[in-house]
Amino acid sequence: MQLTAATAARPAGRRVRLSRAGRYRLLYAALAAPGVLLLAVVFVYPLLDLMRLSFENGSLAHYEEVVSGGLFGTVFWNTVRIALIVTIACAVLGYPVAHFLATASRGWALFGLLCVVLPFWTSLLVRTYAWMILLGNNGIINKLLVGAGLVERPLPLLHNEFGVLVGMVHVLLPYFVFPVYAVMLRVDRTLMAAAEGLGAPLWQVLRRIYLPLTLPGIAAGGTLVFILSLGFFITPALLGGGKVMMIALLIEQQVGQMLNWGMAAAMCMTLVAAILLAYAAFKRLGRRNAP
Repeated sequence: MQLTAATAARPAGRRVRLSRAGRYRLLYAALAAPGVLLLAVVFVYPLLDLMRLSFENGSLAHYEEVVSGGLFGTVFWNTVRIALIVTIACAVLGYPVAHFLATASRGWALFGLLCVVLPFWTSLLVRTYAWMILLGNNGIINKLLVGAGLVERPLPLLHNEFGVLVGMVHVLLPYFVFPVYAVMLRVDRTLMAAAEGLGAPLWQVLRRIYLPLTLPGIAAGGTLVFILSLGFFITPALLGGGKVMMIALLIEQQVGQMLNWGMAAAMCMTLVAAILLAYAAFKRLGRRNAP
């Protein structure tokens, strides 16, 4: 009995030692703590402050105006429509680019990646002004079209929805290419070779094998592009010339011109809720279509 009691008491008084996995978790938590604290200060606190402003005097008046107001509803659905068009355009243009990067030789793949990454080395504002120079009535594109005799007068390419779409697709295209490219690199090429060996035509191989295997990348890229499109400000403001109203522009007007912080905060929280719903929907779609 004494030996048993001593044996039982010894582990109780001994210092508890963590496993290797536990030590790694503590290390990762310590390394992530400064970043989490920074996000809490620069992101979570302003978001909570916006939420406080939206409930002015504890009232839901601003949210009632947002829900019932025709202007916000029109601008909101216009923003969603533009975001969907930009997402589809990025998918149509970005999928072949990602396929080229994933299947090309090393040299061509590096060159293609450089071309995709190159816009990130230039300021968004500079790229937007560059499109203003290209798409203006006296811009390079219109001068070429008129000089070649293809059109009699300059086309309205700027300060309308077309200019906004072109600028947004140019900025957001890499955000679609990279997730799809990462998924394509993990696709087993022997599956396509086996299907072709069994007599399947190329379009059947792409539709029934390659496309389903790359759907998670399409869902990830589409989610990223769509969410970023909802909150775009600089490109619609400059290329749209104030004629293409999106949610970010409407919020800026509420703050800068009307000084209605409560209404702007309610619009911001509504936009955040829409983004979270869009993210959840795309994530569920990606899981459902995952191979």
